[in-house]
Amino acid sequence: SVLTVACEQTEVLLFDPISSKHIKTLSEAHEDCVNNIRFLDNRLFATCSDDTTIALWDLRKLNTKVCTLHGHTSWVKNIEYDTNTRLLVTSGFDGNVIIWDTNRCTEDGCPHKKFFHTRFLMRMRLTPDCSKMLISTSSGYLLILHDLDLNKSLEVGSYPILRARRTTSSSDITSSGSSGPRAVGSPCHQHDSGPLSEKHLSRSSQREGGSPRNSLEVLTPEVPGERDRGNCITSLQLHPKGWATLLRCSSNTDDQEWTCVYEFQEGAPVRPVSPRCSLRLTHCIEEANVGRGYIKELCFSPDGRMISSPHGFGIRLLGFDAQCRELVDCLPREASPLREIRSLYSHNDVVLTTKFSPTHCQIASGCLSGRVSLYQPKF
Repeated sequence: SVLTVACEQTEVLLFDPISSKHIKTLSEAHEDCVNNIRFLDNRLFATCSDDTTIALWDLRKLNTKVCTLHGHTSWVKNIEYDTNTRLLVTSGFDGNVIIWDTNRCTEDGCPHKKFFHTRFLMRMRLTPDCSKMLISTSSGYLLILHDLDLNKSLEVGSYPILRARRTTSSSDITSSGSSGPRAVGSPCHQHDSGPLSEKHLSRSSQREGGSPRNSLEVLTPEVPGERDRGNCITSLQLHPKGWATLLRCSSNTDDQEWTCVYEFQEGAPVRPVSPRCSLRLTHCIEEANVGRGYIKELCFSPDGRMISSPHGFGIRLLGFDAQCRELVDCLPREASPLREIRSLYSHNDVVLTTKFSPTHCQIASGCLSGRVSLYQPKF
């Protein structure tokens, strides 16, 4: 019922998505750029910012924040919410994933703890059933925490390595992290611990048979193009039914950009001694690569049949096939191109974000110069 917009200059805008009327501007929602917004229920929502804080808001009383949460030491980029436990999960460019207990929230904040840390962290997502946490990095790695338990903090070296998989050859898993984040404004913490170290890799063969809580899988997702260039995973989304993950990847040389869909593969590895890859590339498409260095956020439709992807000065609606069938009904044997269903262009600047309405046949997009567009596509 409300369209909320995170803005660069400390503001949050609220609109009526049906009438397109402006409802309210939170002019000083934060002290720096607002990065993400997440509704916790039909009235409470959270915002995060480059000022290192998270703020909780109530739609019934927007003149003041419910509370401000302090815990991150760098830009906060992601907010997730577990509706079962009412735990708020945030991640930032300090490499930390922090858990906030909203059950015990006061005006002074919420009890919190550091859950996980990895350097070059870009985006963090929970699967719809909160059984997995996915973390993308600017060094091209995708981390998956399986059988997720948010109540258990993970210190460096304490998490079991269930399996590890590289699709590019040569050096060990920490050395490739030496190339710092390529995305604009991403800090580089060279002194932090890498995703995992050599001594942890030896555990993977021992863990293949079981599935302990918070077991970690480290992947280098297969991306089209020249694989020896390396890739930065800038955007990460999950299929609404938990079937797949959606990535936006840019080459480290910044001359190619791809949207890729990866199907989740469950079950034991084919051979117990071999590492198993939980994700398989099923669909992909090359993007316009306009607005290099900026992160473009893409999304699934509420039913998971379409993808809305920023494309230059507009958006493209993409399907797994020309009939927009379910992913499970058109899984190819090998990676296939995503089908362009419709292109929508109404901006005069690079589109950075797009989102489907969860309740209406409506799509919103926002561009670098601050314009927000609403579409009601007809097919």
